[in-house]
Amino acid sequence: MNKPKVLFLCTGNSARSQMAEGLLRALAGGQFEVFSAGTEPKGSILSEVQEAMCEVGIDISLQWSKSVTEYLGKVNFGYVVTVCSDAEENCPVIFLSMGTHEHWPFDDPAKFAGDDESRLTSTRRVRDQIEERLRLWLVEQNITPHDYR
Repeated sequence: MNKPKVLFLCTGNSARSQMAEGLLRALAGGQFEVFSAGTEPKGSILSEVQEAMCEVGIDISLQWSKSVTEYLGKVNFGYVVTVCSDAEENCPVIFLSMGTHEHWPFDDPAKFAGDDESRLTSTRRVRDQIEERLRLWLVEQNITPHDYR
C-alpha cells in the first residue's frame, strides 16, 4: 500500500519546513512519506533548528535544504502544507493544486534577532507550535499521534 505523501513548503527550507518534516515522521510513526522544500532554499538547516530538534529526541541531521523544483513532475503529493506566507504566494501553482492544500503560517526562526540563547528560545517556541498543529492535524486524519519523547 502506498503511503500518502506530505510536502511542507517554506521559503528557505532551513527551519520551519525542516522541523515539520522531522516532527511528522516522529508523530505519525511511518504512516506518511514526508518531504520538505523551499521556494528559495538556503542550502543548509539553521544550527538552532537542529539543536531544538535534538532536544526533543529528533535527529534531522540527514535532512537537507532543497528546492521545490526538485519534485516538479516527479512526485505527486496528497498533502501540501505551506508554513510561511511567502511560500504560499510564490509556490508553483502545480503543488498548491495537488491533493489537499493547507496553509499554517509560523514565525521564521531565520529572522530571529538576539544572541544564540534568545534565538534558540524563539526556535523552540516555533517547534512547539508546529508540533501542536501537527498533533491536531493527525487527529483530524483519525491518526493517534505517537509519543516520541
